[in-house]
Amino acid sequence: MTFNVFKNTVLLFVLIMISCGSTTTRIDNKSSEDKATYKPLSDDKTIVVGANQTENYLPLLKGKRVGIVANQTSVIFKNDFSYTHLVDSLLALHINIKKVFAPEHGFRGQADAGAHVNDAIDTKTNLPLVSLHGKYRKPIPEQLKDLDIVVFDIQDVGVRFYTYISTLHNVMEACAENGISVLILDRPNPNGHYIDGPTLELQHKNFLGMHPIPLVHGMTIGEYAKMINGQAWLNDGLQCDIKIILLKNYTHNTSYSLPIRPSPNLPNDQSIRLYPSLGLFEGTNINAGRGTEFQFQRYGAPFLNKNALTFSYTPIENFGAKHPKHKNKLCYGEDLRHENLNGIMTLKWVIKAYENTLDKSRFFNTTNFTKHAGTEKLQQQIESGLSEVEIKLTWKEDLENFKKIRAQYLLYP
Repeated sequence: MTFNVFKNTVLLFVLIMISCGSTTTRIDNKSSEDKATYKPLSDDKTIVVGANQTENYLPLLKGKRVGIVANQTSVIFKNDFSYTHLVDSLLALHINIKKVFAPEHGFRGQADAGAHVNDAIDTKTNLPLVSLHGKYRKPIPEQLKDLDIVVFDIQDVGVRFYTYISTLHNVMEACAENGISVLILDRPNPNGHYIDGPTLELQHKNFLGMHPIPLVHGMTIGEYAKMINGQAWLNDGLQCDIKIILLKNYTHNTSYSLPIRPSPNLPNDQSIRLYPSLGLFEGTNINAGRGTEFQFQRYGAPFLNKNALTFSYTPIENFGAKHPKHKNKLCYGEDLRHENLNGIMTLKWVIKAYENTLDKSRFFNTTNFTKHAGTEKLQQQIESGLSEVEIKLTWKEDLENFKKIRAQYLLYP
């Protein structure tokens, strides 16, 4: 459901001028090449994210007890160089925020992938931080009883096993069960211009994939929320009361360079483009760049054929990877930093790595690979020697069916 209300330019001006007791944060984690693609907010054609449209959602929050699902990407941009965090900005505008719910990687986005995150108190705001990647992955009634509305504002990358959409499902379901509305501040999907990969089979439903969608689904968070409701995917067919603040100047073919890394191991645009393909290595014993500064831009392992795969590197403990695969061991593989891949996910690197593993029993971590792929068939197809073209043909019918379903929920051309 889209939602537009009267514009309040005074509040927007105040928000731009105020941050909660701190200076604004500069966008400094992108390469100079990436920064060059990030346009200033003064450009009439620049994408305007939902969070920036305070005139459309502040009236929905005034006088309400508010919970926010947020992480380091939940920001209001001032220009192409700085931003304020949504939580700080809303507190400065006297919105009654009761607590913050944090997804995988935590509120500040610094926890390792899959790491247990504990509840805490935010040292800056003194707000309770409720982890949705710790004891609970779905808010319990006790955590919702003092709320009237929950705001969901997290940057996604459009890949099924990227767990923020699973958190979206769990939040919507919990709120539907407890009669609480969800306000979604939409953000672009940097992989939103295509659909690809195997479709999840429901017998393999897990936190890395909860719904029968392809690995690359081509939807924004707002569109995906509509699909969750429309396809009756919540328990007992419940419907969550959602309101979506739409993006401005966005289409599914609009290029979008993320100004803030959405998780510790997606540092730049290239990693986000390659993630749908290299993410499958998470279900194998191959390192996909964790423990280096080029996460999801290379792959390797000590047991790969070093005569065929001559590129080498050594993963070490670093930010976002305390225990990377093959820590402190020399790995052989491929450097993909300059690979030109856009608009498809490919199996060629997984197949090549498998072919260059002499002892094939060392390659797959079968349970985890199935969780990522959403099907047992993909491992079986690779092991049987099918080519990428042959494997992709087996996805065709499912992808065509999904495109028809997806079309019902699109908010953008």
